[in-house]
Amino acid sequence: MALIAINQQLGSRGFEIGRLLAMRLGYRMITGQEMVEITSRRYNVTPDQLLVVDLRAPYFWERFTTDTERLVAFIRAVTLKEMAHDRLVLVGRSPAQHLPDVGCGLKVRVVGSFAERVAAVAHEQKLTPAAAERRVRDYDRELRSRVQKLYGIDIEDQTAYDLVLNGSRLPLEVAVATLEGAARQLAACDSEEQLQKLRDEAVAAEVRAALYTHPQMVSAQFRVRCDRGTVKVSGRGLVPPWDGIAESVAKQCDGVDRVQVVAEETLIRLIPE
Repeated sequence: MALIAINQQLGSRGFEIGRLLAMRLGYRMITGQEMVEITSRRYNVTPDQLLVVDLRAPYFWERFTTDTERLVAFIRAVTLKEMAHDRLVLVGRSPAQHLPDVGCGLKVRVVGSFAERVAAVAHEQKLTPAAAERRVRDYDRELRSRVQKLYGIDIEDQTAYDLVLNGSRLPLEVAVATLEGAARQLAACDSEEQLQKLRDEAVAAEVRAALYTHPQMVSAQFRVRCDRGTVKVSGRGLVPPWDGIAESVAKQCDGVDRVQVVAEETLIRLIPE
């Protein structure tokens, strides 16, 4: 198996590369917008609510809230579940940060020259050259800030990717062939251990999202880990009745065989009189 997660710059050729790559490999392709729609249906939230993790909500990272964290957890759970189904090309603004470093996927960045990206945006969105230039500059700045705030990752750090492709310089056929070769090589040397780690990440993400759907857990602070079906939920304040709620919710998630709930102690600093 192989997973290819493509972060594309606005106005680059990421979607076109992803579409052709999926056809060549016989893989599924899901876009970022389709992932939002799947998340909306699965967690009973509207696409408008999910705009807090979309660039159409300007500067939302300055008002980061628990609700934002909850919606991000929903999108991550859906993304990892789709990845765990195998053979997927995912293309969007920033899906690569969801791909765990377990050895069975490629994190790809598709970039392009500023001038060509501006021209593409002007054509696609019917903007004047000046308006298109502002659009690309604002988009790049806001996307970088969004990812940094939510995930602690610099989306422009080239070392965060396995491959960086310049769509303005590489012929489309060469870009697709490069990714196809890398994906086939990766699929040929994957292991059951790598796949299990991916499944564990997907189960942990689904449990975390499920906990956020419970009205008594939505504001709780907790961590979730999974190891071959055994889920550990830990955090401050997970005492009765919240420990029972966490266990009950986690047990209802697919792939969960056993649940451990650990209440972490709160350290209190004593100030001398």
